[in-house]
Amino acid sequence: MTDINTKTPMEKMTIGGDIYCAGNAREFKTGDWRSMKPVWIEEKCKQCGLCFPVCPDNSIPVGEDFKRKDYNYDYCKGCGVCAKVCPFKAIEMQEV
Repeated sequence: MTDINTKTPMEKMTIGGDIYCAGNAREFKTGDWRSMKPVWIEEKCKQCGLCFPVCPDNSIPVGEDFKRKDYNYDYCKGCGVCAKVCPFKAIEMQEV
């Protein structure tokens, strides 16, 4: 086994994950991978709808009333894109 460091060539690294078929994100609960967690502050949220379309993991559910709900942490990887687009600072990133 090769030690992985900044000088290890890509070809010698251990495969981190295999995607066996397209559209399989719902088959794998990837939320445990995150080191940062978004926290939704409902009181600050104006329901502008800017956060949920940018979520790459579809982890921000929207109800039938077209209002966002709290996160689905089973799939949220904590990338922080939602927090960056929120103009009302209704999403804060916290360390897990």
